[in-house]
Amino acid sequence: MIDWGRLAADDFPVPDSVGPALTQLCTMLTSADPTVRDQQAYTILSTWVRRGDLDDHLADLGGDLTAMFGHTQVQARAFAPLVLAAVVDRDSVIGVVDPDRLRGWRDEFVAWWIAEADIRGWDERLGWLHAIAHGADLAGALGSSPRLTGGELADLLTVVARRMTALTDYRYAQMEEDRLARAIVAILMRERLDAASATGWLHVVDELFAGGGPGPLPVPVANTLAVLRAGYVMVDRHDLPHRTVVTDGMAQRLHYAFAAYPLVRKQV
Repeated sequence: MIDWGRLAADDFPVPDSVGPALTQLCTMLTSADPTVRDQQAYTILSTWVRRGDLDDHLADLGGDLTAMFGHTQVQARAFAPLVLAAVVDRDSVIGVVDPDRLRGWRDEFVAWWIAEADIRGWDERLGWLHAIAHGADLAGALGSSPRLTGGELADLLTVVARRMTALTDYRYAQMEEDRLARAIVAILMRERLDAASATGWLHVVDELFAGGGPGPLPVPVANTLAVLRAGYVMVDRHDLPHRTVVTDGMAQRLHYAFAAYPLVRKQV
């Protein structure tokens, strides 16, 4: 029986029987106990993956993680993408996962992420859930993968936009907007995107705003504005292939919602 707490204290050595250990850790990743799930299972798995200890097991681990998108417990669904992001990042370095398999992971992730209803960041009993933020981390990892084409990157930006504009009563409270903005930047870093593809996702924002009317600010609009503000700052501070056209597009949507946001950069 592995003492997971002691293993963490000893700098995460990999046991001789890796397969059974991974099976147990994936089960622990579904635990309602945040110490077991977050401090032990997630921390150990992500450490092993990023350190290269599981290079011979990435494909199988990725399959086990994507299977969790159909789990009945939200903590399992929400933590699977966080570890899978580490797997995808590692594959971007060593290239051992079959491209079609990786695309299958992406498809299963997208189907879950767009439809996930429980997007709370924090629960007093379960601890961190963070389906939005963890999913954004995976979207960013996929967007950094050399496997994806320019068209697939554009589609991934649209997925992020669909998620941030989705109907919900949950207003981002745990920096979800920052994680989504970081994912957008990671995708926009890719030179495979042309200017039209780099800004096409903003039409999803237009669709949301077009449905507006009098009354209090709807939660999806508040969430989207938060992402646009965070995204503008991050995009503006990175040397992206289409930085100006993207920031201009974001500024236009922010100005539409609140005219004090300038359409053009003010000269000082």
